[in-house]
Amino acid sequence: MDPVVIGLTFLAIFVVELPDKTFLATLVLATRYRPILVWLGVGLAFAVQTTVAVLLGHAVSFLPDDAVRTGAGLMFLAGAVILIREGRGHQQAAAEETPPTDRDVHGLRAVVASFVVLFAAEWGDLSQLLTISLVAKYEQPFSVFAGALGALLVVSGLAVLAGRQLQRFVSLHVLHYVGAAVCLTLAAFTAYELLT
Repeated sequence: MDPVVIGLTFLAIFVVELPDKTFLATLVLATRYRPILVWLGVGLAFAVQTTVAVLLGHAVSFLPDDAVRTGAGLMFLAGAVILIREGRGHQQAAAEETPPTDRDVHGLRAVVASFVVLFAAEWGDLSQLLTISLVAKYEQPFSVFAGALGALLVVSGLAVLAGRQLQRFVSLHVLHYVGAAVCLTLAAFTAYELLT
């Protein structure tokens, strides 16, 4: 495993997921169910999603290098555009609803509910697309898996533990813009590699 690829993947996925709908979904679930049960369900969903993304990325890596780099660069650019648009939307949003609590739900039911919500929300999500791109680009599936899953688990842990506190200090739109900057940096780096 390559620690540089693990670190790069962790950073890219972390900043993209922090302002993402999955962070907010985890936060909302943690207000309804016991946080540890939410984190377990969400973690299982992320493990399955990351495995699928790594396998798809590995399959893509058999394509010609220039095609893979071009595709990865375009995905990074698309990710930056998506994050900027979401950042603007959150910046303009005025109110946020607080869901009713349902903390008396225990055990397997809360884990399964959390798994299903995040499993459905992650299909085609930016972090999954970035994971596919990073595996195809670096051809280090285990390193990318470790970095991506680690970032997703940390973000979901932050959501269940300190999500509301974090939003008091850092605006959601700022996190979107930081994620967009990371995507633009990755796109520029990929374009540089393609041209040299």
